[in-house]
Amino acid sequence: MTASTALLHYQTVPVTPFAQNCSIVWCGATREAAVIDPGGDLPRIEAAVAALGVRLTQIWLTHAHIDHAGGTAELSRRHGLPIVGPHPADQFWIDALAEQGRMFGFPPAEAFTPTRWLQDGDTVQVGECALAVRHCPGHTPGHVVFHAPRIARAFVGDVLFAGSIGRTDFPGGNHRQLIDSIAGRLWPMGDETVFIPGHGPESTFGEERRHNPYVRGT
Repeated sequence: MTASTALLHYQTVPVTPFAQNCSIVWCGATREAAVIDPGGDLPRIEAAVAALGVRLTQIWLTHAHIDHAGGTAELSRRHGLPIVGPHPADQFWIDALAEQGRMFGFPPAEAFTPTRWLQDGDTVQVGECALAVRHCPGHTPGHVVFHAPRIARAFVGDVLFAGSIGRTDFPGGNHRQLIDSIAGRLWPMGDETVFIPGHGPESTFGEERRHNPYVRGT
């Protein structure tokens, strides 16, 4: 197996009325795939998986807000997929998924129990590709991000956006924690790292360090 075929690949599929960036990630060598944050619109996600010709084997969650986790229980049940993440501090958001759905006008959503909770420093693996897990609280207390250093990519959910940062006014949010998570756990991944946020376009950590008014100079 050559190094290039074992690299991680990804495709972003916007889902839900909130245009949440659900990502399908897969190993080029084995064609095994994971879906990150299946917030809803499951037929769209399933069609993208079929078009890519990959085999979905896992669900990974950055956090448990409705637009990121609303479709998780149903997708897991349909395809027999383990649910990996987020950090246990987001249990109360998982328990509140049905209420979140009603509040924001989403289709009915079900609570679930993750197959595996994640902690800072853990690793997740799809095929031959391993990604590092960093716990980045602030937007939610149990938020995690997935870092693929070999391809200089990070899937950061709602921690950081191009030109902005995640909201901290929801229950469990903490602005100081969020800034500390960004400075202490994202920036060390390197200025050249491209991040895939939960909403909006990709950017690099270097670009945000230089120009994002919320985190410039941190």
